[in-house]
Amino acid sequence: MFGKRQFNSAALEAPEPVAKETPQPVKSSPKPATSNYTEPDTGGPSDEYYETKATIFNALFETIDVSALAGMQADRARDEIRTIVDEIIAIRNVRLSVVEQNQLINEICDDILGYGPLEPLLARDDIADIMVNGAKHVFIEANGKMQKTNIRFRDNQQLMNICQRIVSQVGRRVDEASPICDARLLDGSRVNVIAPPLSIDGPALTIRKFKKDKLTLDNLVDFKSISPAGAKVLQIIGACQCNVVISGGTGSGKTTLLNCLTGFIHPDERIITCEDAAELQLQQPHVVRLETRPPNLEGKGKVTMADLVKNCLRMRPERIIVGEVRGPEAFDLLQAMNTGHDGSMGTLHANSPREALSRIESMITMGGFSLPAKTIREMIVGSVDIIVQAARLRDGSRRITRITEVIGMEGEVIVTQDLLIYEMDGEDAHGNIIGEHKSTGIARPAFWDRARYFNLEKELAEALDAAGG
Repeated sequence: MFGKRQFNSAALEAPEPVAKETPQPVKSSPKPATSNYTEPDTGGPSDEYYETKATIFNALFETIDVSALAGMQADRARDEIRTIVDEIIAIRNVRLSVVEQNQLINEICDDILGYGPLEPLLARDDIADIMVNGAKHVFIEANGKMQKTNIRFRDNQQLMNICQRIVSQVGRRVDEASPICDARLLDGSRVNVIAPPLSIDGPALTIRKFKKDKLTLDNLVDFKSISPAGAKVLQIIGACQCNVVISGGTGSGKTTLLNCLTGFIHPDERIITCEDAAELQLQQPHVVRLETRPPNLEGKGKVTMADLVKNCLRMRPERIIVGEVRGPEAFDLLQAMNTGHDGSMGTLHANSPREALSRIESMITMGGFSLPAKTIREMIVGSVDIIVQAARLRDGSRRITRITEVIGMEGEVIVTQDLLIYEMDGEDAHGNIIGEHKSTGIARPAFWDRARYFNLEKELAEALDAAGG
């Protein structure tokens, strides 16, 4: 255990003492009351603290065998590190308070065994996004508000090492030759890294965190993302095998909503998911998870989303779930929806149901399929039953703003009808948006016969009636 250290310096680099740097106050222009940005608490650790940490870290690496730590249980490894650090502090007569000493030991353990300065942020369940803009600037989104934190990395090399550690766990790489990488943490949280030379001021790391407890439609009702009656309509849509596209902007809650809808899939159904970075959390027993793969160092071996969707058609799926539709796989997904794989679902970026239909058409066209526009639209109408629109409002809250049916064609135009819409009524004294989900008065939606086939038409009628007030 206490032999000469053996470790991969590219994956874990012992820090050098940092130069003193006078912290600069954070300056910002006045922001309106409805801004989602809040200023950071500037009372972080001093530069002397980071110097002390670097000195102890270096002494630790001269004593400990890191390769032996890798084979230990996490708790035992932390105890070993704590014992040795305590000895180093005593021998070198380092003056630290009990609080500082505990903080230092925890940070050193995180640097060796985890993701370094990111660990305390990853442990918080109220954070939705972590955004690292180089070594000195770490932002979070918590409770719909953007905040700058006091978290910082020693330098860009330490940040790059942690990025490499994250992506290597799922068989990916990020370096100058491959500076853009999508990956995931072991808990399913989505990770994006863009490294120099594309990112000028150091590596940019973005983590979309998952909550430890999987959200349900009841949680979305509690958050006022949807009304109780609207949630019941969504539950019926998920249970009666409607083909669903979830549309929304970045950070609007599309993946969360997709997870919620999949909760109403019958346990007996065989589900195959296709994702760029596997993040869906399906609870059914019969799930096959597929993930795309980037090319290797020789530029070979790439597996695209379209490849996955085509292949999963040969795997006897009953439902196909595509994490995000963004390219020519849209054609294959529509083919799947239209050939017996009812209840398939996917998400895409669009700001309205009408725009979502246009995006699907554009993705098919850009995929090289030389089909007339009317043929593509007829394929969309024959495949997509429901579009659920999600939005992130200016106060940071997330709402399901529309539940829209695709009902047919008039000439060359796709006809849709809204079942439920979210109407904003204003805002309260704190800048929070006030609104209400309302039914549009459609008593018998186009998927009524499908609901009746599953003996859900009575529940559907009651939900629509309740949504109408």
